[in-house]
Amino acid sequence: MMNRRIKETLIKYLFFLFALVSVIVLGLIVFSLFREGLPIFQHTPVWDFLFGMEWYPTYDPPSFGIFPLIVGSVIVTLLAAVIAVPLGLLAAIYISEIAPKAVKEILKSVIELLAGLPSVVLGFFGMVVVAPWLQDTFDLPTGLNIVNASAILAIMAIPTISSISEDALYSVPREFKEASYALGATKFETIAKVIVPAALSGISTAIMLGMARAIGETMVVLMVAGGAAAIPESLFDSVRPMPASIAAEMGETPYRSPHYHALFATGMVLFFMTLAFNLIADYVSHKFKQTGSATL
Repeated sequence: MMNRRIKETLIKYLFFLFALVSVIVLGLIVFSLFREGLPIFQHTPVWDFLFGMEWYPTYDPPSFGIFPLIVGSVIVTLLAAVIAVPLGLLAAIYISEIAPKAVKEILKSVIELLAGLPSVVLGFFGMVVVAPWLQDTFDLPTGLNIVNASAILAIMAIPTISSISEDALYSVPREFKEASYALGATKFETIAKVIVPAALSGISTAIMLGMARAIGETMVVLMVAGGAAAIPESLFDSVRPMPASIAAEMGETPYRSPHYHALFATGMVLFFMTLAFNLIADYVSHKFKQTGSATL
């Protein structure tokens, strides 16, 4: 009995240690990010940095306005959401509720395989396949633009949205479905009015996490977004989202220069945007959990 208590205590503190290490590592990353990013505000005011329209770090004097980079990140992410959310959610509904068992296993394997594709492979696909097709079809000067980047990001986000949404749909109690069928509801009515509302908490979380991955993706936007640090005038214009700017310029930036600090400050803005996505996901998850329970 004593040995059992000792083992349980050791396991408890071991798990606590693992959790503590995760928190400490995250804290050190955030500390490093802020330590290297905050000095830029001695050179450029916060307002000018966030809402400045010019990003010319090699000029004399340099300009560090990241508003075009923020706009590029937001537009690419929103368009990716427009593409990925319906496809991911419908795929989850089909796999969870409609597909035969054999088809279900195949589709789940394909989606898991899609989630495992390296981002550089998808970026290469966007460069050599999607970009020439867009350029020829729409008679564009370049196929590296918002539409291309959004489509590839949507492909990356669909597995996350689909997998988590499917788990949420699968976890809906069987009694809810049987009660709906017993009342004479069709399969479509049961899905639309019972299963999906009951799973809204997990579905909303899946959408937010998928979009958080999209807004923080680096390699794809670096390869297929075009790299133009300017406010786009159409969906076929090139943009430079924040992760692409950091990845493209950090390797050639003098250590502890204003440009170096500006890139870290850009990472701070990206960190806060991703944090906002996660906080919204947590809030929406709890809200829809209550709403879904109330509607049943």
